[in-house]
Amino acid sequence: MLEDELKEILEKGVQRSAEDMVKTIEKLYGEVPYIFHFMKDSPELLVTKVLHNNAIVRSSKLDMKTIELISIAVSAAIRCSHCLEMHIRVASRMGISDEEIAAAMFLAANLVNASVLATATRELDEEREICRACQIGTCEVHEKK
Repeated sequence: MLEDELKEILEKGVQRSAEDMVKTIEKLYGEVPYIFHFMKDSPELLVTKVLHNNAIVRSSKLDMKTIELISIAVSAAIRCSHCLEMHIRVASRMGISDEEIAAAMFLAANLVNASVLATATRELDEEREICRACQIGTCEVHEKK
């Protein structure tokens, strides 16, 4: 598949390939994500970004619904409102229910919450020079590596 994509790019040229890729993205997503609009003026960047995205999706064992729910969760976790809004629209067009979308966001929020707590409590323990797991001052098993 990659060989076919590369052959087509070489035949069409980078500029036309980029334009065709944007059209394909619009058909697939129902819109053109912001980043691809931005990259339209840099066709080499757009083409390589799309090739990279395609390689990730092709090599994945995940179905498109799962990939879209992960995209929602990550967008929520990194607080990218533009990405989150776009992925919610795409998911809705794919027939993913609001309940499934909400579940992905709740999972993301839970992981972000755990990350904040884990980082903060470890820093506090290191500052106090204790290991909460062992309740001793110095612990070679749980110390930060």
